[in-house]
Amino acid sequence: MPEGDPESVLEKRRREDFSAELAKTGWYHSIELTGGRTTPGFLGLAELKERWAEFPLPPDLHGKRVLDIGAWDGWFAFEAERKGAEVVAVDNVEQENFRYAHRELGSKSAYHIAEIYELPELDLGQFDYTLFLGVLYHLRHPLRALEIVCGLTKDLAIVDSFIVDDDSQGRAQSPIPWMEFYETTELSNQIDNWVGPTLECLVALCRASGFARVELLNIRHRHARLACYRHWETQSASAAAEAPVLHSAVNGRLGDDGINFNTRKEEFLTCWFGSRRSALNREDLRLEVAGFGTRALALAPVKEGERYANFLLPPGLERGWQEVRLRTVDSHFSNVRRIAVDLPVEAHALTIRAICDGVTWSQDEVVFQPPDNVAYAVLWIDGLGANCDRNNVRVYCDESRVAVDYVSGLEEVGTKQVNAVIPARIGAGERTMRVEVGRVRSNLATILVRALTP
Repeated sequence: MPEGDPESVLEKRRREDFSAELAKTGWYHSIELTGGRTTPGFLGLAELKERWAEFPLPPDLHGKRVLDIGAWDGWFAFEAERKGAEVVAVDNVEQENFRYAHRELGSKSAYHIAEIYELPELDLGQFDYTLFLGVLYHLRHPLRALEIVCGLTKDLAIVDSFIVDDDSQGRAQSPIPWMEFYETTELSNQIDNWVGPTLECLVALCRASGFARVELLNIRHRHARLACYRHWETQSASAAAEAPVLHSAVNGRLGDDGINFNTRKEEFLTCWFGSRRSALNREDLRLEVAGFGTRALALAPVKEGERYANFLLPPGLERGWQEVRLRTVDSHFSNVRRIAVDLPVEAHALTIRAICDGVTWSQDEVVFQPPDNVAYAVLWIDGLGANCDRNNVRVYCDESRVAVDYVSGLEEVGTKQVNAVIPARIGAGERTMRVEVGRVRSNLATILVRALTP
């Protein structure tokens, strides 16, 4: 936390107040209008153009879509439009200055009045580039806001925010990123300033929101500007390391082999893979889902050459089957696995075609096996949909639900193999088995459960 007297820190925060200077001009942005006129903005044209020049954007934006969140008077939105972009500008309060400049410039940019949390509901689509300038510290839920920004962005977002690093002492020394919270008017004497992150915290928030890469562009006037990328750096054509082998990509939150993901839930992706690279850190991993890069949260060994890693599920994924692939910083990409995103689990006319013992392969019977005294049943089932997995296929022996430890043919339809484990509590004797997916039930199949003969 900041060093020194708490009162002096509080006074310093309150002095971050330019409301008087803004009131004198009536405009925040200086905007060049027709006829050689320029609005008298708090930020002059030279500074605005200098800021734009820092952004790693192409000089020609024709064919690109740009979203300006917190547009205020609109200089950045109008500049993107001047360079050829299709522009959507958003603010939470209608700004008459924006309307005036929009009319004077003959702008075709769209203008929406909405809170950032409402943007996913507006069906605006995705944008090549998003500008998120001077907004974050005004929000009660900064990480949620950044997740929305990430989900709306296809390529690059520019994030600008107030930071609390002491300019005279450098970055705050803390092993954990942190930010200040302002309950009332502690920052700039305003009631709509809520947080003040350190630079390290701001960078960490952007990464945690789903951006693959975050780069510092500049720090000026206690504001940091970051370039936040949805994609990994360009892959080297001379990558030397052998590509990993991606064994599976599953829902790590559910703790099984499920391939279904719900973007409205906090879920993460677990990848099991093989790599001959002896030394491997999570920072070396480059996972893509539907082309979007996503960072590794954790990496752990399984055995020699085999590992698993947990990743954020990237925001902004479309509904449907999405491809997952993995590379390291010095390799080409692996094979592809697929996951189901926001897809309903479908099953129709479930039919158990056959049941056999998973050890002896005897038909219509299973035998309790030592040392755990459980029986392994293999069921062949028609009617399971492509995204039926261990998490949504339920097997019952009589009326007791038993564990499912395998479902074959993920991503496929047709007859599938389902392996179930029958515990000793079921007991020996003639039993019935059925399968359920949602409200769809299979036929009843009769099997004999018996103890192992000495």
